[in-house]
Amino acid sequence: MRVALQITCVNDAMFPDTGKAVVRLLRRLGVDVEFPAAQTCCAQPMVNTGYMDEAVPVVRTFVDAFAGYDAVVTPSGSCAGSARHQHALVAQRSGDAGLVTAVAETAPRVHELSEFLVDVLGVVDVGAYFPHRVTYHPTCHSLRMLGVGDRPRRLLEGVRGLELVELPMATECCGFGGTFALKNADTSIAMGADKARHVLDTGAEVLVAGDNSCLMHIGGMLSRQRAGVRVMHLAEILASTEEDA
Repeated sequence: MRVALQITCVNDAMFPDTGKAVVRLLRRLGVDVEFPAAQTCCAQPMVNTGYMDEAVPVVRTFVDAFAGYDAVVTPSGSCAGSARHQHALVAQRSGDAGLVTAVAETAPRVHELSEFLVDVLGVVDVGAYFPHRVTYHPTCHSLRMLGVGDRPRRLLEGVRGLELVELPMATECCGFGGTFALKNADTSIAMGADKARHVLDTGAEVLVAGDNSCLMHIGGMLSRQRAGVRVMHLAEILASTEEDA
């Protein structure tokens, strides 16, 4: 099986350790993951802000970069959701029948990390070890657009030494929402403050999620309060072993 890593813009620019963790994890599970250097943005920022025509060349670059792979894995429910649901809208608007076909072939092969592990590889115990008290935030796109359900929780429950505690009001949005945080800053901050308060109520040492954009927002709230709670991507926890501890 030929597998490609789609790293996402946020991870490439700000959280490279997430991508490294995905590679370590997949290689440990026997997957020889490749990194197509031609990849760029998934086009979600353009689509979400109404620049559908400008998104066309970005979607074209995406399908070209990942053509021929059996699976594309991304550590982001947000970007996976864009590829699986938004790319078809962009392609149809373009009027390019070739792009429509390419998107139809590529989009179903794009998987958020937990989907790939549970549904494609068929594993929930990835051999991880992380002896800490952890709470999980289900990000909006993974929860509502992709419907990843309990896959991340099942993976966390399979981590040795990890104590998973329930996050109050877990399904409420953290308030980031990409450009929403810029255009509606006051509302975004209020939502983030609510989420941070719920995290503190759990007594967890670590907040985990499947999107670093959300973790960046909540983590900013927690750090300003000097809360002492770390934020980590799901991939980093699943890649951890006893040697790391």
